[in-house]
Amino acid sequence: MKNKTSRRLDSIKAAHESERPISSRVEDYLEVISELVDMKGYAATLDISRYMNVSAPSVTKMLKKLDADGYLEYEKYYGIKLTEKGQKIADMIKQKHGILLEFFEILGIGKEIANQDAEGIEHHLNPKTIRQIRKFVTFFKADPKIRNSFEKF
Repeated sequence: MKNKTSRRLDSIKAAHESERPISSRVEDYLEVISELVDMKGYAATLDISRYMNVSAPSVTKMLKKLDADGYLEYEKYYGIKLTEKGQKIADMIKQKHGILLEFFEILGIGKEIANQDAEGIEHHLNPKTIRQIRKFVTFFKADPKIRNSFEKF
């Protein structure tokens, strides 16, 4: 067989060579913890379990890992506090989610689907892509005529 390469295969290989610093699962945990703290003033293992749809022991295991990695401070029975490092990631994910929701709103996608799609891709977009989407959203919001033209199209 010839040593033939495909652009698509090369692209897939390159995407997998650039390892993400943290997993999307870790980002989800940090995002849920941050949301719970914003909503209730604290995050409890059972609440995280409910929102992440995983068992309480799985949450405890992940909390210990996140604590060891410096994303939060976890002391059993005393609550969970995100560190500056953990809060920064949670805030970045929230910001990506919001930008994607605005983008999908401009495209005319309903809130439920937009939320599902944003949750699915927010962890996988390059920061440059998010910046460009934010510029696009800002451009559309700045001129209602353009937005109206697009909606009528």
